[in-house]
Amino acid sequence: MGKLIIFPTDTVYGIGCEIFDKENINKIYELKHRPRNKPLACLCADLKQIKQIAYINSLEKKVIEKFMPGALTIILKAKKKVAETTGFETIGVRIPNSKIAQRILIKNGPMLTTSVNESEEIPLNDFEEIKMKYGEFVDEIYPTDEKSSNQASTVFSFLEGVPKILREGEITLEQISKVLK
Repeated sequence: MGKLIIFPTDTVYGIGCEIFDKENINKIYELKHRPRNKPLACLCADLKQIKQIAYINSLEKKVIEKFMPGALTIILKAKKKVAETTGFETIGVRIPNSKIAQRILIKNGPMLTTSVNESEEIPLNDFEEIKMKYGEFVDEIYPTDEKSSNQASTVFSFLEGVPKILREGEITLEQISKVLK
């Protein structure tokens, strides 16, 4: 079994585990009281890691190369082993613009993550508060002196051939549409 960790990203703190660690995936859902029909996102260190877990067409690749690393999560068709592990045919992937997150992802590979909070509540982004609330439930919590945006990433899908924002963040549909032209 791998580790369940909490670590900073460029947006908010995330709680995560290696992508095929079913035991810790279940712990994340339990800790957050997150509905099982709500998928976890996957943080990756680079495009190579994304290609290990999902299929990417040329337009999706252009969007990834333009906005990542950064505050954009893109929904892609999951590869078979990922779909079997997560129970979802698609997966949201993101490359965070954070040195700490990058080191963790290079070491551990793609990690399923979500913000640190109770489901449907505002994400926690204060190290001491996170440590107090979740410290006994995780293997490690990473402190940071990096600046984060405190805003969740934009979630974008192009799966049906039409660019669509599923959650608004710093990156707009207008910015993404310009890249797709």
